[in-house]
Amino acid sequence: MIYLLALLMGVIAGLRAMTAPAAVSWGAYFGFIGLTGTWMAFLGSIWAALILTMLAVAELVTDQLPATPSRTVPVQFATRVIMGAVAGAAIGAGFGQWTSGLAAGAIGAVAGTFGGAAFRSVMAKAFRRDAPAAFIEDAIAIVGAWLIINALTVFAVS
Repeated sequence: MIYLLALLMGVIAGLRAMTAPAAVSWGAYFGFIGLTGTWMAFLGSIWAALILTMLAVAELVTDQLPATPSRTVPVQFATRVIMGAVAGAAIGAGFGQWTSGLAAGAIGAVAGTFGGAAFRSVMAKAFRRDAPAAFIEDAIAIVGAWLIINALTVFAVS
């Protein structure tokens, strides 16, 4: 189940690159992901959570700008895969499986990047403009990340 959650958090990174690491950082800060004593323990600090949240909010804003490049261009794509891998590794590290979490997060980010682009394109055509599609995608990423972190509470307690 942990690998599935890491994969899904990677999908979130494919939708919004910085939402996934911000979510796992808050999850670690609140103790839903036990990163103490791991190489990713820094994500559990309030500073990491705040900085990653600011970056996530900035991404939500810049995504609405017409000059923002496609998520499939090399720099954007690589960022999403790296952030998905980091988020997946953090989920895995909390359960002693960081390498598997890293792989699952990276795979999820690839799927989320291409799937999200296709989904947004279909929605934008249906709405005849991009903004509503972008806001729906934002909501899916934020709510999805929240649900994944909340699912981890089941494992953190047991």
